[in-house]
Amino acid sequence: MMPLALGIDLGTSGVRIAVITEAGDCVHSEATGYRHGLVDAADWLHCCTTLIRAIPESLRLRINALAIDGTSGTLLACDAEGEPLGDALPYNLAFPGHGQQLNALVPEGGPAASTSGSLARALVLIERHGDHILLRHQADWVSGWLLQNWTWGEEGNNLRLGWSLQAQGWADAVAQQPWADALPRICASGQVMGHIDAGIAQQLWLPAGVCIVAGTTDSNAAVLAAHPGDGEGITVLGSTLVIKCFNEAPVHGPGITNHRVGGRWLCGGASNTGGAVLLQHFPGVDLAELSRQIDPDQSSGLDYWPLASVGERFPIDDPLLPPRITPRPVSDALFLQGLLEGIARIEARGWQRLTELGAKHPHRLITLGGGARNPQWRRIRERIVGCRITSCLTPPAAGVARLAVPHLQH
Repeated sequence: MMPLALGIDLGTSGVRIAVITEAGDCVHSEATGYRHGLVDAADWLHCCTTLIRAIPESLRLRINALAIDGTSGTLLACDAEGEPLGDALPYNLAFPGHGQQLNALVPEGGPAASTSGSLARALVLIERHGDHILLRHQADWVSGWLLQNWTWGEEGNNLRLGWSLQAQGWADAVAQQPWADALPRICASGQVMGHIDAGIAQQLWLPAGVCIVAGTTDSNAAVLAAHPGDGEGITVLGSTLVIKCFNEAPVHGPGITNHRVGGRWLCGGASNTGGAVLLQHFPGVDLAELSRQIDPDQSSGLDYWPLASVGERFPIDDPLLPPRITPRPVSDALFLQGLLEGIARIEARGWQRLTELGAKHPHRLITLGGGARNPQWRRIRERIVGCRITSCLTPPAAGVARLAVPHLQH
């Protein structure tokens, strides 16, 4: 009865879990959508509970370590016992009115300086609920629920709140704020945070003593799932567009984040474009079927910057950038092609931006997420981005589960 690791992926539209062996083979994977959207913490727990209880007993009783990834930047205010004080503020919500405060708190710039970063959301939550709260990102709060201890925060999830990987500390001005006690105690990705609370284990039908391991962000989990080699970049085509690549040193610029994964620097950025825009304009439509009407080697002639709402994070950090999705042609297939090309141009501009700032341009891209399954989109992206593209269908939940594997107990 070999032990198994569980990965929990808290995404934009729902939760996916994966159970993997010590060798990394995925033996179970299942997903469910949120009932009330990304902002409802009770919904996060409902999804996790439903999925974990549904794992076949022969697998579930062999789980003895787990790790969680979540949307980087979705921030929740809670009390000392972890009770939410309202809805979370999602990662794609910007607060341009707090720019002056952010400049004072992080004058050196970086991901926390953006008005679409977690620090801006923290300022809003403190205005609403006062100083005596806890500020926890999505993955950190759910990990805290499993432990029944909300002390910890994983380093990668807190970069946009003001944590510095290089300095291994909070930005000086952030650490000196009267609300500094609201910040989590930071631990490294892959570090053991503790063991599951006995009551929660019983509630989830899990064995007692499951090891809770600090996870990472959802996009980093996708990178772990893809296992990129030298010179390969990662594009995640989910609800949003995320690009990532390993680099010898951090890359600095507006909207760019740098993480440490497996001892290497992982650099990248996330746009507000992506699959959510497609669903907004084609609700209930079979996009795979509609895509078959597209000739991916011929340009649509349309010039879109597809966003679901006002505001962009990367490759342009502009919370007031409006969507550009006009004119709309009569043909739905042509309109879809224009949207796919627009997302591809944003991706190409993102890779160009990373290269300008010192990253190596990838010679091949590995794509994950729902968009990885669309061959017409892949060909459009190859034409516009200008490099070979392959797809990886391993879910990010299996990637974050890899962080738990070293802590499996025999």
